Amino acid sequence: MSVVNAESAYLFRHAVLRDAAYQLQLPGDRARLHALAFAVIEELAGDRPPEPKTLRLREAEDVRPHPSDPFALDLADHARLAGAGLGNELGSAQVRKMRTAEKCYLRRAIEFTIRHFQNDETERLWKSYAEHVTGAERGEALRRAGLVAQRTGRSAVAEALLEAALVQIRKAGDRRAEGNALGNLASLYSETGRSGLAERTHLEALAIHREVGDRGLEGIELGNLAMVYADAGRVELAERTHLEAIAIRHEAGDRRSEGIGLGNLALLYGDTQRFELAERCIAQALAIHREIGNRRSEGVALGSLAGLYSDTGRLELAERTFGEALAIIRQVGDRRFEGMTLGNLAVLYADTGRFDLAERGFSQALSIHEEIGNRTYQGGHLADYALFQLVRGQADLARETWREAAEILRQIGDVRALQLITRNMHEECSRAGVPPFDEPAPR
Repeated sequence: MSVVNAESAYLFRHAVLRDAAYQLQLPGDRARLHALAFAVIEELAGDRPPEPKTLRLREAEDVRPHPSDPFALDLADHARLAGAGLGNELGSAQVRKMRTAEKCYLRRAIEFTIRHFQNDETERLWKSYAEHVTGAERGEALRRAGLVAQRTGRSAVAEALLEAALVQIRKAGDRRAEGNALGNLASLYSETGRSGLAERTHLEALAIHREVGDRGLEGIELGNLAMVYADAGRVELAERTHLEAIAIRHEAGDRRSEGIGLGNLALLYGDTQRFELAERCIAQALAIHREIGNRRSEGVALGSLAGLYSDTGRLELAERTFGEALAIIRQVGDRRFEGMTLGNLAVLYADTGRFDLAERGFSQALSIHEEIGNRTYQGGHLADYALFQLVRGQADLARETWREAAEILRQIGDVRALQLITRNMHEECSRAGVPPFDEPAPR
């Protein structure tokens, strides 16, 4: 056991005492202590890292790890407090130096939180960084904050941040960034059930990508548009658009986006019962995600693969793969896909007669869907839950649940999902010997 000498360390038993001792220092003295702390920590952490470039679209990867990164947020705070407190004493050049250091370390702190999947802190720091920059760079910081909020299931916050980002980007006249922000908004509209608005906004974004000649973003936008077509039941158009998008992504050398596109095409093949094609696409997608270290997309692809195993009767393998997917998705903090995976796993539990696990899984999944506004999967999993209730002999309750599910899918215009749940419902009602739920209930 190591012993700390009482003369070389101070321990505050209560945060109030610490804060009181801090406030007793004169402002100038406090600022000088922050400047001293900044200098000492920076020297011990390997001196000043390279200053990140101006934040631009799709350039986060330029910030390489540095030994100071675990201390970057503390360094940014010390630089901020030193610069603010010694504004008159340091002189304008020194104040600018501290502000430059604050911005540098704030950006590095963001990249550190990204690498460690600290989503809430990442969102907070992107918003803070936006206050240090102007124009298109501010818009890009807000856009990234919005994407984190979207990934963690806070759709309303995400939409407000993306709209604020679009305002800044348009003021700066950056058409490439404008198209990208519009595409992000369109994907959010799709996730929250506004399919018509999603399609119009994707098309607006696509026109901008083609105008500025950005083939990479064109490929991404086409892939997202293909998902909207698939949800609307336009399967042939969706498949053609997916294939075109993947070809463009491959041509542009965007491996990350190519892998995501292959995974989305696999979903379409699975939904249309072309299981061999679906499995081949998912295998290609997984190989790419693992090659480039894209953990989030690896988790999503594993969830799709588990669903495919379940659909083709490989239930033990499906359950193991769902577990792998869920572990990764929780690690990266993606609430949307956590809810989707929990609901799909609940279906598997129901199919294998583990009703208590199924009940718990449906409850958790539906709670997440409602919390984050994932209307598509809320409708789909409510329909699955209705069929589970039917199997358990709760026909009247199942009818109410199924009709709630169908109404959600009608409201958001998800034709494909509505057709699927209706077909499944008719089959299960026939097996149970009860009238279909879309017919008037017997009196």
